[in-house]
Amino acid sequence: MTSPTPRPAPLADRSEAVLSRLQLLVTRKLDGLLQGDYAGLLPGPGSEAGESREYRPGDDVRRMDWPVTARTTTPHVRRTVADRELETWLALDLSASLDFGTGQWLKREVVVAAAAAITHLTVRGGNRIGAVIGTGGGAPVPARRRRSAPPPAGPGVLTRLPARSGRKEAQGLLRTVAGTTIQPGRGDLGALIEMLNRPPRRRGVVVVVSDFLAPPEQWARPLRKLRVRHDVLAIEVVDPRELELPDVGVLPVVDPESGELHEVQTGDPRLRQRYADAAAAQRATIAAALRGAGAAHLRLRTDRDWLLDMVRFVAAQRHARTRGTTR
Repeated sequence: MTSPTPRPAPLADRSEAVLSRLQLLVTRKLDGLLQGDYAGLLPGPGSEAGESREYRPGDDVRRMDWPVTARTTTPHVRRTVADRELETWLALDLSASLDFGTGQWLKREVVVAAAAAITHLTVRGGNRIGAVIGTGGGAPVPARRRRSAPPPAGPGVLTRLPARSGRKEAQGLLRTVAGTTIQPGRGDLGALIEMLNRPPRRRGVVVVVSDFLAPPEQWARPLRKLRVRHDVLAIEVVDPRELELPDVGVLPVVDPESGELHEVQTGDPRLRQRYADAAAAQRATIAAALRGAGAAHLRLRTDRDWLLDMVRFVAAQRHARTRGTTR
């Protein structure tokens, strides 16, 4: 008598196990490395040192910045930064194109990992964190569609998780993100970002995590509007096969959003070169659109140590901010 074949664990259980291991990894590598005193974003009465400026009649003489005054021979006062509760929002793109990966991770796993790292870095001192999640439209897509018109882009399935403080609430947010089922069909990254523009929120930090494969004209304007009020970080998730093709003969490729099937002859070196050139041009267009929107840009790859890349990026940002406020 043969034993019954074990059934795979439910998606929720697998997501919980993966998230537990991920949070342990993030905690071990980030604790004590990037943590520090929290400096508020808005100038105002407080105890945190801010930028110096020239003295104006009526300024409080108790805030004179004597070292800068001595160096410049012009009276300066030191502004202070209000230590206020920071509100961080995550805009997480989990459209069908993220359900792909040929490196150590799937792209959707890198999205969840980035969300876990950002949450770990921000949820302290009463800071609040919330999220908006976007996935496909939920329309069924044939597994082997050939040369058929792709489904029209739509708003997809958009979910809002309210901003709350506390680690328990942050853990619940991450569990919801990790357990989100990717739907077939095309989503709308612009509509996802626009969810954070309406209604307007007080100034804070917004982190947009996506592969940004949607046309820039769809999401660049909402991102620029978001940057007017918030500090914006765009995390671009990339797989190496999106940058270049390997020489493996005939390669069947399926578009996860449209279901379109193509057979690519990767043995042709000219085709591989054209693909690499087109991919490089596409990534340059994405980078230019993000730069034009005023967003900080971090690229994470599925075949690299994404946590090390995040550590280097955050450390560089903090160094640049410190250097920029030193007179």
